[in-house]
Amino acid sequence: MKKIVLTGGGTAGHVTPNIALIPKLREHGYEISYIGSYEGMERKLIEDYDIPYYGIATGKFRRYFDLKNFTDPFRVLKGVFEAKKYLKQISPDIIFSKGGFVAVPVVRAAKSLNIPVITHESDMTPGLANRLCLPAATVICCNFPETMKTLPAEKAVLTGTPIREELKSGSREAGLAFTGFSGEKPIIMVTGGSLGAVAVNNAVRDALPELLTRYDIVHLCGRGKLDERLVGTDGYIQYEYIKEELPDLFAMADLIISRAGANAICEIATLNKPNLLIPLPSKASRGDQILNAHSFESQGFSMVIDEENLTTKTLIDGVDELYADRQKYIDAMAASEQSDAVSVIIDLIEKNRKK
Repeated sequence: MKKIVLTGGGTAGHVTPNIALIPKLREHGYEISYIGSYEGMERKLIEDYDIPYYGIATGKFRRYFDLKNFTDPFRVLKGVFEAKKYLKQISPDIIFSKGGFVAVPVVRAAKSLNIPVITHESDMTPGLANRLCLPAATVICCNFPETMKTLPAEKAVLTGTPIREELKSGSREAGLAFTGFSGEKPIIMVTGGSLGAVAVNNAVRDALPELLTRYDIVHLCGRGKLDERLVGTDGYIQYEYIKEELPDLFAMADLIISRAGANAICEIATLNKPNLLIPLPSKASRGDQILNAHSFESQGFSMVIDEENLTTKTLIDGVDELYADRQKYIDAMAASEQSDAVSVIIDLIEKNRKK
């Protein structure tokens, strides 16, 4: 039996590409285990896949002052020892890491045990956690051609991002039945990622009186971010989080408004959905979403409104322009040469695992 350990967590974007690999890994005869944080989002996302889950301590490396900066290094060190114990117990042939700070102890432990590691960077520039993992990686997968220039040439492979096959099999009719929409108006799907996006949520809700005259809107607003005052608004339905029905909502949507996390926009592009991206601003991040969004804009896949330019008017005007030009965006995405990332990564796993 071939064995692999998957790791990554903190946000859904650090987990869903791992999930996309699971069916093919099983087809290739792999016994799969997952190492994540004790009670992180990754545990909840993985628990439905009948995969052994091992929780470890982890800490965050912050670029700003925080008292936790003095204690988290010890948590990371504890996580390394815990990961090492589990890896000895599991005895995997290879590790696949999707990043996030939970991956750092796992990758470091794997290096000390001479277990091959494949890491994946979805954003245009590697995040801090992935940069800490690079010296221990055997292969580094990436999503954007521009990223290849920032990685060690002997390790870097342009693979694209693994996309879950089930996202491609949604039903518009099922989406309409789930939301109760008639389908007579174009439908906008709004998503701010697994944690939601307050600025996007507020902008969309402020624009509802105008947008709802022409569109129906399904809004994935993030946990704890429902607006109870808007419950029952005709043509507008909000959910904190959607899992099983997500493919149907994608199939139903005519337009998508989204943050610009790399995994999310790759899913949108694979489904050829005209999209308006509102990237997380640099003051709230390291600027990766801005780079992601404008790369997609330059390829003709997306319209972009930077958050500092986001107003009720710019949002409404952007949505109307996007809908009017929707076929242009659909054609650009359909013509792109998206690699089959799942197959490419499975091949890399097969080539680099311990024999």
